Amino acid sequence: MEIVRLESLDRRGWPAPVVTVGNFDGVHRGHRALVTATIERARRQEGTAVVLTFDPHPARVVAPESAPSALMTFSQKAEVLDGMGVDQLAVLPFTPELSRETPDAFARLVLERALGARAVVVGGAFRFGRDRAGDVSRLQALGREMGFEVEALPPVLEAGRAVSSSWIREALAEGDVMSASRLLGRRFFIDGDVVRGVGRGTTLGIPTANLSPANETIPALGVYACLTRLGGTKGTAVGAVVNVGRRPTFGGGDTVVEAHLLDPQQDLYGCSLRVEFAERLRGERTFSGADALVAQIHDDIAEARRVLEKA
Repeated sequence: MEIVRLESLDRRGWPAPVVTVGNFDGVHRGHRALVTATIERARRQEGTAVVLTFDPHPARVVAPESAPSALMTFSQKAEVLDGMGVDQLAVLPFTPELSRETPDAFARLVLERALGARAVVVGGAFRFGRDRAGDVSRLQALGREMGFEVEALPPVLEAGRAVSSSWIREALAEGDVMSASRLLGRRFFIDGDVVRGVGRGTTLGIPTANLSPANETIPALGVYACLTRLGGTKGTAVGAVVNVGRRPTFGGGDTVVEAHLLDPQQDLYGCSLRVEFAERLRGERTFSGADALVAQIHDDIAEARRVLEKA
């Protein structure tokens, strides 16, 4: 997959582009339906499967005070889309000027001129242009004028509700990583570098890798059964008990992400580690002292092993 930033809106010249448009934050099941339909249509037409996304998220330009936290980094998004078989990831810088373009101007400048779209695949609730004034009907009318077809897909539903990035954020805020996984179609994960902590885990006989997360969104405080991978997606999966918390037993502090790997590993300092959340084991608790905490952690380890045997 090629990643192309549309710093200019000159025609790219890709063969028969089939384009899907959106933020694709999380690349959840609804997004995957759009991307899959785009790829399948492009293959039938011997064309180019194009995902058009925005950087930064439009809400950070239009309404920064209420912009949502991102579910994934740009590189994670690109990784997932590449794995699906996308040919071109077109990244449109979202600026105040772009936010003021009418639906007609957006279609003409971006879809027709820059991308040369032959077909555009969107969700039925798709909105675009200044004040989100454009809808699917308007896009279809513009497509007839500009020479591209529009395919509108119905929403992907879970328990009668449309799968969405906001719903996933709600689930993660409650620590419900299993629901988040169902909505994503894969385990929710974060990446980060292993950094030095205070060393308390080693002192207690339960060494941990302290993660500096690259992700903006992490699950609610608590203890989780997880799979970890050194170096991201290519690493071998190793089970772990992961604490997302403030260490209240030892006086509290900033939120930290600490992973105790269930199988011995090399020195991880400075390594990149991916943490995939399988199940929440419990909420964060304050213990009477170190001995009580250690006893609970051993219970957590045993429970995590049981959970991960089924993962």
